[in-house]
Amino acid sequence: MFDGILFDLDGTLWDALEGICLSWNRALARFRPDLAGAVTPARLKGCMGMLLPDIAKKLFPQVEPGELAPLLEVCCDMENEYLARNGGVLCPGAAQALPLLAEKYPLFIVSNCQDGYIESFFAAHGLGRYFTDWECPGRTGRPKAENIRAVAARNGLRRPVYVGDTRGDFQAASAAGVPFLHAAYGFGAVEGVPAIGSLVEPPALLEELNPGEHAPFFRLQPPEDSV
Repeated sequence: MFDGILFDLDGTLWDALEGICLSWNRALARFRPDLAGAVTPARLKGCMGMLLPDIAKKLFPQVEPGELAPLLEVCCDMENEYLARNGGVLCPGAAQALPLLAEKYPLFIVSNCQDGYIESFFAAHGLGRYFTDWECPGRTGRPKAENIRAVAARNGLRRPVYVGDTRGDFQAASAAGVPFLHAAYGFGAVEGVPAIGSLVEPPALLEELNPGEHAPFFRLQPPEDSV
């Protein structure tokens, strides 16, 4: 059977677009008033799944490259603080499904976010107790595929599955050698893969996709620092 479930965060476990927009625009109003109001849910939704430096380049093309990193740091710090207090909107079935899934599988989060963002999700919604481990490029400086490999390696996973909502999630899982389950209720479309319409659906579908105890191990690529 699968020995762990790795989740994306945005669009898979919660929708924090409104809070991100509000906090970023507050930061911009304070530090770059000429950009205040530039971050909207529609513009930000088109960035979901991207790495933060790429999001900043897309949202603020007029900002000099050398000024982007400090501006992004200020926005992310304010975002983490705001979301830890106010939270986001949990995706369908999350509050009900996660405790049940955690009884059967160790759960993990691998997200393309800044350090502290996943912890803000935990603080706001009290769901951290259901997760064994988590990772993000804000801590490692590495893309999602490598973080998937790292989490799998350090937790001894041999048959994990990754749940995400965008094509970038699918590509990262594929690059890591991990099967993918599409959260079709999220931000992106992924064709030709198993999909769920809410988080209450994975148990039955995982049983259907179950590789079995004697199935070959998935070809997990090791993280670079373990090669």
